[in-house]
Amino acid sequence: MNDTTAKAIAVTEQDFGDAVLGSDQPVLVDFWAEWCGPCRALGPIIDSLSEDFGGRVRVAKIDVDANQQLAMRYGIRSIPTVMLFDKGQVVDTFVGVRPKGDYAAAIERAVA
Repeated sequence: MNDTTAKAIAVTEQDFGDAVLGSDQPVLVDFWAEWCGPCRALGPIIDSLSEDFGGRVRVAKIDVDANQQLAMRYGIRSIPTVMLFDKGQVVDTFVGVRPKGDYAAAIERAVA
């Protein structure tokens, strides 16, 4: 999972520990579902953040339908929910679609 290409990676319950909690760089995690309209609207923003911060932050997407244990573990009650992890800890949470600048500012704080 040491992929530094500018693309969001799909993460599952099986690789969450390594890909997110064990990452040596901050990880922006998008909890989403295929049927969720706002989630699909947020997708291009998430992808563009992956490009903008490639190499400095990892961007991951977690399908809550396929990974229900993770969704429960992190209290996901509404999607999309985006969480920023740093050193294995949640440092920021966004519920619903937010402007790209909100996510970018949180990432900037984490990589500073």
